Amino acid sequence: MSFRRVLRLALLLILVGLGATACGLYAPDAPRPELEARYAAPPSQFIPVDGVRLHVRDTGPRDAPPVILLHGFASSLHTWEDWAGMLAADHRVIRLDLPGFGLTGADPSGDYSDARTVEVITALMDRLGVARADVVGSSMGGRIAWTMAATRPERVDRLVLMAPDGFAGPGRTYGTPQRVPFLLRLLPYTLPTPLLRASLEPAYADKAVLTEATLDRYRAMLLAPGVRQAILDRSATAVLQEPEPILRRIRAPVLLLWGQEDRMIPASHAADYQRALPEARLVVLPGLGHVPMEEDPARSLAPVRDFLAR
Repeated sequence: MSFRRVLRLALLLILVGLGATACGLYAPDAPRPELEARYAAPPSQFIPVDGVRLHVRDTGPRDAPPVILLHGFASSLHTWEDWAGMLAADHRVIRLDLPGFGLTGADPSGDYSDARTVEVITALMDRLGVARADVVGSSMGGRIAWTMAATRPERVDRLVLMAPDGFAGPGRTYGTPQRVPFLLRLLPYTLPTPLLRASLEPAYADKAVLTEATLDRYRAMLLAPGVRQAILDRSATAVLQEPEPILRRIRAPVLLLWGQEDRMIPASHAADYQRALPEARLVVLPGLGHVPMEEDPARSLAPVRDFLAR
């Protein structure tokens, strides 16, 4: 999910939740043992990496080509569940809750820059004995993936960018942190479910895909200890860099993948990436939105499988 979309969502939640305590909308962090029992069953594992306790799933044959899956803002490794199951037949599939999200939770360093996240990912690769991998990133995870490909080219074989974040737009400028509205600082205290649903629905071309179970999972991951505070910390320190000079450093083959009905980062934004990555291949998926791996796993994975097999 795009950063600016979630920031607007959070502000809306706070505006509605100003009287949260009085109205019974107070939502403290959920107990970690309960969340882990429900959402971190095997093959989940928790691996300490560079000071962070990473929630990781590492499946598929250990001698198969490795692929790393990076989720978007306010999401978790669970968004890749269907893809991971299909890829694990002939790939080693590594996915993680990125620092600040899901059951990984807060980074004790307090550093949520893309550079820091790339350091954590490469340190995880070292722990797992993975020298190089194909990297797939969705939305914010796409921005982290292309940053990794540009700054750690020796670790990335092929790069799949799914509606990647990274270019400035209304309310977003390069080089300076975004101003965090005062009301946003109340985010750790409330999370109304109806408004969360309303904010997630635009990610799906078919709203029916957003089932109660999926909504419950997204809410649970936001209620994980420290996650909402980490979102505030990230918001206060995030600095968007001009992407073109970074993108032009990428030497790995690139696949751009977009849902034609994406309302969060529209498919027209692919042109920004094509200017900086003229040899990138673009695939637009008709009828799908911002999270095609959840909406239609088989159809959205097909061009990725083809690309990774080249």
